[in-house]
Parts: sequence; structure tokens; C-alpha cells
Amino acid sequence: MNVTRRQFFRICTAGLGGSSIAMMGFSPNAALAEVRTFKLTRATETRNTCPYCSVSCGVLIYSSGDKSKNAHAEIIHIEGDPDNPVNRGTLCPKGAGLRDMVQSANRLKWPEVREAGASEWKKISWNEAFDRIAKHMKADRDANFMVQNKDGLTVNRWTSTAFLASSAAPNEAGYLTVKTIRALGMTSIDTQARI
Repeated sequence: MNVTRRQFFRICTAGLGGSSIAMMGFSPNAALAEVRTFKLTRATETRNTCPYCSVSCGVLIYSSGDKSKNAHAEIIHIEGDPDNPVNRGTLCPKGAGLRDMVQSANRLKWPEVREAGASEWKKISWNEAFDRIAKHMKADRDANFMVQNKDGLTVNRWTSTAFLASSAAPNEAGYLTVKTIRALGMTSIDTQARI
């Protein structure tokens, strides 16, 4: 190896400068040896399903908090679930931005109703919302339930109301949903997958 005089001085200057910096305590080994804690180490991992479309990708939601009773944990990270057979850890752009949707200031967290003739929405409790839905369904079913068709055949149909089921629900929940809706007499049922 042929080293010129100029290259020799550069090598010596670099070695002397590096050793001088190391002697003053600026050694990179100390910085590299520092143990950094991974931000998800103490987080609570929760498996869930992405709510956006009918693909039902699996997600891992990481939250941090003191885990005390009645304390709300803060979601700090959401990523695809690598153990989920549907997406194997991948997420589309909407699923990748799921944390922004969850933590959005515009996200509704309670039911609202706009009374007939009113221009403003008002916040109601979940029990009140369920009661209102049940009363509206009962009134509509009583008014529009068809026992027999025009030929006199017994049909027991309720054609004025439709049901939109979740496409992300498991088979058991889907089975129970369809059984309940059919028992009420509804003929129009669909899932979010076709929207």
C-alpha cells in the first residue's frame, strides 16, 4: 500500500483528533452503550379490528396509563397485527391513520338526536338512545307488518325497515344477528361489505 506524505498526515491528524475527543469524554461507545427503553415496553397491547371496511384487518392498539380503576388510558400507537390471517400486519392508508381517527376532536362519543322541526342536535344517554330505537321499531312494525300477502298466503313480513349489519363481526355474531332480524320479520338485510 503506497501512502503519500499528505495522506500520512491526514491519517495521523484524524487519529490524534479522535483520541483527544475520546479522552475528553466524548466517546461514542458510552452513547451507544446507553440503554434506551422502547416506547411500547410498558404499554398495554390490545387486539382489535379496523372499523373502516369489510376486510376486517387486525390491529394492535398500544395504550399507556397507570391502570388504576376508572382511569382512561391514552392510545399511543396503532399498527397492523402480524398474527392476523387477514392482513398479516399490513394496513391500508386509512387503517394506518387509525390513531388520528380515534383521537380526533370531531369524533362522536355519545348518541345525539335531532328532534322533528329542530335545527340543533342534542346529546342523549345510551339508554335513551336504545329506548328511542326500540320505540320507533315497534311503532313501524305494528303499522307495517304484513301477515298475509294479497293471495291470502301467510308471509309474516316487515318490509318497511331494513337492517345494515357489520361485516367485521365474527360468524357467531352474524348468525345471531340474522336470526334476530329474521325473527322480527325483516326481509331487507345487508352488510357493510357491499357498500
